[in-house]
Amino acid sequence: MSPRRWSAILGLATILAIVPAARAQQFKPSAGYVYPAGGRQGAEFEVTIGGQYLDGVTDALVSGTGVKATVVEHAKPLPQGQAKPLREKLQELMKKGKDAEILKEIAEIRKKLAAFARTPPTPAIAETVTLKVTMAPGAEPGERELRLGTPMGLTNPLVFCVGQLAEFGETLSKPGNEPQSNTTDAELNVTLPATVNGRIVPRLAAKTPFPARQGQQFTPGDADRYRFRARQGQRLVAAARARELIPYLADAVPGWFQATMALYDAKGKELAYNDDYRFHPDPVIHYEIPEDGEYVIEIKDALYRGREDFVYRIALGELPFVTSIFPLGGQAGAQTTVELRGWNLPVDRLAMDAKDKGPGIYPLSVRRGNLVSNLVLFAVDTLPECLEKEPNDSRGNATRVTLPIIVNGRIDQPGDRDVLGFEGRAGDEIAAEVHARRLCSPLDSVLKLTDATGRQLAFNDDHEDKGSGLNTHHADSFLRATLPENGTYYLHLGDAQRKGGADHAYRLRISPPRPDFELRVVPSSISVRGGATVPLAVYALRKDGFSDEIALALKDAPKGFTLSGGQVPANQDQVRFTLTVPPTPLKEPLSLSLEGRATIQGREVSRPGVPADDRMQAFAYRHLVPAKELKVAVSRRNMSRASVKILGAIPVKIPAGRTARVQVGGLPSPFSGQVQLELNEPPDGIAIQEVSPSDQGMEIVLQSDAAKIKPGLKGNLIVNAFAARTLTPSGKGKAPGNRGRNPLGTLPAIPFEIVEP
Repeated sequence: MSPRRWSAILGLATILAIVPAARAQQFKPSAGYVYPAGGRQGAEFEVTIGGQYLDGVTDALVSGTGVKATVVEHAKPLPQGQAKPLREKLQELMKKGKDAEILKEIAEIRKKLAAFARTPPTPAIAETVTLKVTMAPGAEPGERELRLGTPMGLTNPLVFCVGQLAEFGETLSKPGNEPQSNTTDAELNVTLPATVNGRIVPRLAAKTPFPARQGQQFTPGDADRYRFRARQGQRLVAAARARELIPYLADAVPGWFQATMALYDAKGKELAYNDDYRFHPDPVIHYEIPEDGEYVIEIKDALYRGREDFVYRIALGELPFVTSIFPLGGQAGAQTTVELRGWNLPVDRLAMDAKDKGPGIYPLSVRRGNLVSNLVLFAVDTLPECLEKEPNDSRGNATRVTLPIIVNGRIDQPGDRDVLGFEGRAGDEIAAEVHARRLCSPLDSVLKLTDATGRQLAFNDDHEDKGSGLNTHHADSFLRATLPENGTYYLHLGDAQRKGGADHAYRLRISPPRPDFELRVVPSSISVRGGATVPLAVYALRKDGFSDEIALALKDAPKGFTLSGGQVPANQDQVRFTLTVPPTPLKEPLSLSLEGRATIQGREVSRPGVPADDRMQAFAYRHLVPAKELKVAVSRRNMSRASVKILGAIPVKIPAGRTARVQVGGLPSPFSGQVQLELNEPPDGIAIQEVSPSDQGMEIVLQSDAAKIKPGLKGNLIVNAFAARTLTPSGKGKAPGNRGRNPLGTLPAIPFEIVEP
């Protein structure tokens, strides 16, 4: 038997006292898409959610106020063996006549068979839940988070939008939004301005699916077309949202629905086309209408795929749309005049008041009558700010700055570069960081540091920011360097592709390092039975060389919620810890807040733990996608009220190459029965050597391998419990039954440290 899988005769009742049955972790409910992905203020309509493990779905949770959703129906695809008997029963019923009860049963069977026939190839979205959504007239427009609640827990959040325009699509059900079908053979008529909802679904007649990896298949998809009337001189904007709604698909390449849009006149002539908007995968078209008449907007997948989760929303009309701002930010406590560029804008300048704002990123938009523009991002910082001064494309005419400073500038023409000069002293350390792509600028920066003779001291093109979870091309630059001598130094900033223009704006911070950190807490939806313990992970996004430990704590949490292992060790970027919830179930899920505290340059700081989900893109790449809320659902009470604790000094000191004993207390007397304890994703070189009953409850012997693990390593050990079970009962004349196991749950995290033997 593996040393990580030692059995202990502690009794099933004992382990159930430690942790409740945790099948929810094995079959965690998930949601893959919602269609339509939003609706209009004051509307009532139905939406469909595709997902997995949604049995017994009870309710739907929408963040914010003014939106209510109730469950109408849950449908699962039929198992292969049930379709044939149902078809046979349908034939029998059709011979019996047209009695009302018979007709009702026929309709139900046909509905099940239809769902079976159109089952999508991806198991993760094979089940569907229908919701009835009611939006209050005064519901705040913008993005919300939608989750489903099931007996097995909460799903991950989905983006759900509250809009202001008239909505058109396939499943809208209020007067003026009648259900309409949109197929490859028909165009849906819409009246501007409008939001159109659709999906690029597989063609039912397609016979040759596209091959895909890991057993998945993509069927050729349709193209959706929307016809509308427009008048001469209208400046039409068509802005699609697809990847913004569902950022990453694990089993698709490039990892999202890659939408393309085209605009046609009434004769079918293509007038405009877009397959992405700058570096955004979602397309945007801006076109001035040449004459009165009918026009058609078409959307399809760039690779001609079709899937049930290829969901989109298109804002269509003479809408305000901001394409760029300058500067990209301003100083905290001050008011900044922002230059606006775009289409159908009511003004070209806007005052951004940061008098009451702390450092951070804030959304900015403009209003044209009742229409609100798209959101762009505006950064606020505490450092002094200035503007670059042209011409400054060489050391001879460089813009002179005094550190620390944030320089706001633009690479305003192709091939341009900006040079900033500053004075430094030998031994000074500087950090230079560009914020451009992260603030919606198309600039793909490159950054170089030279001395007064032109000798290169440091260079950077792309610097990955794991806190920017929706970026797949981390195009902003960052460098740190120690200055070798007193004198003048220069930072050279340009575009990696030698592009430029008025929209290629940047913010360049030049300062001594400012050590800091951000936190991401994964997952954003937690489901657990009363009194139980569940593992989580926190990612420390360290900045400018900050490497010290970070203490984690719940903020304003209700009584009974506790963290175990709440510390990110120094020089580590990730740690797993556990959350234990009170025994009393909650009537509805609540939002928890977590924060991290650290001492930085003699000052104690705290940073919020931003909830996030670890999402995979295209089979390989992982991203931390931020969420608005950390939602926790506590279901029925655990079978025992035992308070399980890790006894003795923590962290547990494990000598390299030797063993350490951990006492677990708060357990009732053991009964007979076989269980197993197993470390969950431990560091390589740490294992459970033995588990045995003790006077205090149980004792776990941990062993470390000196060849694989070195003194100084710190972290938390997560221990899972399993109950042995018999898969094939044995009996007289039969072979002994096969043994399996059921997951039971998780113990509180055990902090550890590897020490010298």
